[in-house]
Amino acid sequence: MLVPKLVTTLKSYNKHLFFSDVSSGIIVGIVALPLAIAFGIASGVSPNNGIITAVIAGFIISAMGGSRVQIGGPTGAFIIIVFGIVHKYGMDGLMIATIMAGIILVLMGFMKLGTLIKFIPLPIITGFTSGIALIIFATQIKDLLGLNIKEMPSEFLSKIPVYMNNISTLNIETLIVSAISLFIIIGLSKFIKKIPSTFIALIVGTLIVYIFGLNVETISSRFGALSNSLPSPQFPVITYSKIYDLAPAAFTIAILAAIESLLSAVVADGMIGGKHRSNMELIANGAANIITPLFGGIPATGAIARTVTNIRNGGKTPVAGITHSLVLLLIMLFFGQYAGMIPLCVLASILVVVAYNMSEWREFKAQLKMPKSDVVVLLTTFFLTVIFDLTIAIEVGMVLSAMLFMKRMAEVTNVGVISREFDEKQEIDDSGVNSIQNKSIPKGVLIYEINGPFFFGAASKFKEAIRIVNKSTKVLIIRLRNVPAIDSTGIATLEDFYYDCKKNNTILVISGIHAQPMFASERAGLLDKIGEENIRGNIDDALNRAREIMGLPVEKIEAELESSVEKKK
Repeated sequence: MLVPKLVTTLKSYNKHLFFSDVSSGIIVGIVALPLAIAFGIASGVSPNNGIITAVIAGFIISAMGGSRVQIGGPTGAFIIIVFGIVHKYGMDGLMIATIMAGIILVLMGFMKLGTLIKFIPLPIITGFTSGIALIIFATQIKDLLGLNIKEMPSEFLSKIPVYMNNISTLNIETLIVSAISLFIIIGLSKFIKKIPSTFIALIVGTLIVYIFGLNVETISSRFGALSNSLPSPQFPVITYSKIYDLAPAAFTIAILAAIESLLSAVVADGMIGGKHRSNMELIANGAANIITPLFGGIPATGAIARTVTNIRNGGKTPVAGITHSLVLLLIMLFFGQYAGMIPLCVLASILVVVAYNMSEWREFKAQLKMPKSDVVVLLTTFFLTVIFDLTIAIEVGMVLSAMLFMKRMAEVTNVGVISREFDEKQEIDDSGVNSIQNKSIPKGVLIYEINGPFFFGAASKFKEAIRIVNKSTKVLIIRLRNVPAIDSTGIATLEDFYYDCKKNNTILVISGIHAQPMFASERAGLLDKIGEENIRGNIDDALNRAREIMGLPVEKIEAELESSVEKKK
């Protein structure tokens, strides 16, 4: 359903909902301010870029989104990918990559791919999320300790020796303010629920530095005064070479935005007992990432922490999210000069807590006890994220997961032959027309049974297990009653086998085929080759067809078989 939740909720909107949404939106706007500034700085851009993103993207995601309570804006997941793009391609490159990501998200929404995001394996999500958390923590050590380092390397491993060589430049005043900020953020969050502890830390840390005149770096001392107006839109110069170079980064941004936004929406659903519209959520995120960069914004998505804050403070509809973006806009227009007084160490403290919450170390530890293949995917994604690049990590993680999934599916698929001396214990719980027990299998008839999905991962197993059809085999029955799905490779394998049978004058009969394999085989023309008369619903019909082919009296054999069964009883 491609209708924004705002449209749906406004049909029954009232004064009570309005006041609840506005009060929640104000609080969320206050919470979002330090996060927007911190994410902007950590991403290698200015604080203004972070605030602009929270204002414009936050408004669009709430107004167009598929969730009642989702709050959009910049998030920690994008820090390393944005930092890498800005470092290599500049702001123009970031703008192009973000717009491309937005287009991908919109297309995903219109193609109704929102539900497919849930098929991304948990080890991949945990792996790159934990990797991002570690990198965020590593980038904040300089401001957290007040180290005098002019230029930091972008690579994680390169940061370690730089920190060790400059630890002597530690600023004690900065360290004290950082410690106080961390104590407030972590300690007060357990006792004060209504007022965000990050906002309290922001106020207290700023007042301490201002009142005591501490030698602590602030936003204005590093970046200058914050802008008190929205910039006019700027359009990048787009070339084919830039699109080609930035395509992998754009894909990564789109996947990250989709995953984080839909995960946030699922969490929100659980808290409010609602149901979001995943495809509309993707379209809203896409629109936000197409429009926001034109004003200098960075990638944005639904933010779990701010969405939870919105719910806990009474937010009921997208009006709360719209209010939050308007509050940020008013702060930017009228109080931007005061925001410049915020110490960078306080923002670093906030990001350290964000990184800790992102790390999901308990989930990471729990997944280390999972099957070895999942652990391999987890650790591979984690280390690739930390050491190399998030784009590479996601690509390799997805490919590795797909390969391991194919291996598992191939392992659960088996092919077996049913001989005339069939072991009755094998189907002791089976009965009726699909049971082989007490069935008379004529001489010259062979039955093969495939169990499990018949796709390209299992095709080789079929080829290995199937016996060479010799001239003594007049009819070969393949039972597909336990094959829920088949792909083009599976169809091609059956087609090759059909031709082998034809060369040996053997008739191929298919038994118990399900809907998906039947429709797929029919579209491929395989059923026409085999012949409609050789497609049978159960093993009884298939055996009767075999007797017809061999010229055996079907009625007489069935009568004898029924008589034999009665005697056994």
